[in-house]
Amino acid sequence: MHALRDCIVPAVTTTTAPRTDAATATDGEESALAPELLVRLYDRMLLARCLEERLIRMNKQGDGFFWVGGPGEEALNASLGLLVHKGQGPEFDYLHLHYRSTATLLAMGADPTDTLRQMKNTATDPYSGGRNFCNHYSVRRWNVAPVSSPIEVQFSMAPGTAIANKRVGGKGITVVQGGDAGTAEGDFATCLIWCSRPGGELPCLMLVTNNQWGISTPASEQHGEKHIADRARGFGIKTAVIDGNDPETAYRELKKAMDYVRTERKPFLVEAMVSRLYGHSSASGANFVTDESDCLPLFEKKLEERKLLTRAAMDELRARTTQELLEASKRVREEPQPAGDQIWEHVFADRDLVGEGARGNGAGAPGNGAS
Repeated sequence: MHALRDCIVPAVTTTTAPRTDAATATDGEESALAPELLVRLYDRMLLARCLEERLIRMNKQGDGFFWVGGPGEEALNASLGLLVHKGQGPEFDYLHLHYRSTATLLAMGADPTDTLRQMKNTATDPYSGGRNFCNHYSVRRWNVAPVSSPIEVQFSMAPGTAIANKRVGGKGITVVQGGDAGTAEGDFATCLIWCSRPGGELPCLMLVTNNQWGISTPASEQHGEKHIADRARGFGIKTAVIDGNDPETAYRELKKAMDYVRTERKPFLVEAMVSRLYGHSSASGANFVTDESDCLPLFEKKLEERKLLTRAAMDELRARTTQELLEASKRVREEPQPAGDQIWEHVFADRDLVGEGARGNGAGAPGNGAS
């Protein structure tokens, strides 16, 4: 996909000392990010939005069984993707994401056409071989653990990879992300407990995206606490509540939180206030919600005011990206579906990867089946 690499107008930026305590972050407390970074963030945010809109159209046209995604969370998720220490193995970051994390994968360098393949359930889908819903990613070479449909189970898994990060040392951390409603599950409490044990603290960034809804249940009827982050303070975990609709705030605060976890090797919880612009999923219609804050036009206004991008350049990029995704979806439509006799493939591991790792460099005979 095209990017806005040649549309940057130079600007002067300043820096200030980072805050050390957790608090609610507001825009304007610190300097603007570099123009190049702002344009890169916008590029990834816009691509993610256009991709989600194409996925919704595919679903409504019968080119997919179900849609669930993250329109409204692009500012936060694109920032996360640009900050990840990407690679394979415990010296890099592990990611336990959820099905609204598309912008994170795109910012890390994922091909948007592969997401279209998962929507169409083609055999060429690299994430699940056509066996899962859209936006359910799994990228072993980047330590992206499989995204699951049951909510919040990733919070029970995260301490495991955080233990691996801690044992290996270095700067690799574990990032786990879920929504506000899912924090009612016991898996969230499990993560708080295991990451905060005195003397056994784990390098884990817990990221809660709070869109104030749990499918059709408003947060006001579900949560008694003022902020979900308040619950982490009882475990001695540092926290921040941020405006997840502002990419500058999101990037700055995520970077500070991740730097803390990398350096101190202790947990941190960020609660990001975000929007849900197309409802919960296709099950609720996937129609645009007009009374929510939209991070994209808010950011576009800021870029235009700072003379970093023109309105015409942004409109042209959106039109071009939309057309490219349309053409890609037409190509995906012609790609093969999984064959029926492959239904049992990828259900169980055909190698004992854990055992091989313990033996070191493939020493000994590999296992022949699940373990």
